[in-house]
Amino acid sequence: MIRVVILDDHAVVQHGISSYLKERTDIAVVASFAKSRDLICWLETNHADVVLLDYTLGPGEIDGLNLVKLVSTRFPDCRILMTSSSDTAATVNMTMRAGALGFFGKSENLSELAHAIFVVAKGSPYISPELSGKLMSSAMPDPRVEQKNVSSESAPVSDSNLSEDLRLSPREHEVLRCYLAGMSVSDIAAKFSRSSKTISTQKQAAFRKLGIRSDAELFASRKLLEKS
Repeated sequence: MIRVVILDDHAVVQHGISSYLKERTDIAVVASFAKSRDLICWLETNHADVVLLDYTLGPGEIDGLNLVKLVSTRFPDCRILMTSSSDTAATVNMTMRAGALGFFGKSENLSELAHAIFVVAKGSPYISPELSGKLMSSAMPDPRVEQKNVSSESAPVSDSNLSEDLRLSPREHEVLRCYLAGMSVSDIAAKFSRSSKTISTQKQAAFRKLGIRSDAELFASRKLLEKS
């Protein structure tokens, strides 16, 4: 049973999420709050596996980034799944670098929330395919900007050609694909009978080749990796 606590300053959102999750037999909403101080007080004496945090709370409240840092520092056993109506690339990247393990946009289908909770609860990062696509689009260079060292100005570089230029090893591809599927480093190590250190090293090597600095950027590159 995954224990979930909700922080959102809109009662309707709290009720909607709670009602949806109560239909599950494997997820329990153990508490719900509108103010961050009430959440912090509750966590000091209670445990939750996943904390659903609203990025933007009401006046006088701590901002989303500092709240993520506070919760992740004081309660490291809690996995943070951020929720927000502002699902820009900047917001997603900043919150995940601050300590959130997943990001669920409020415009997304509520039926995906349970899956997001399961992924985050086992320690794996979560960003929906739709949101990953937005991040990927925002990361693409402006075609109107002149690029240096382009062999042909008239011929665009295809995804397949770009994938070939990445030169990831087969094992690095395996690691990233498994990670994108929601598996942790330990899960991947067990699957391929390798050490966690080896898997972590291969993941970081792939990150360097791709120019990726965070899990959020990895998920933003999902489409490119799937084609390679």
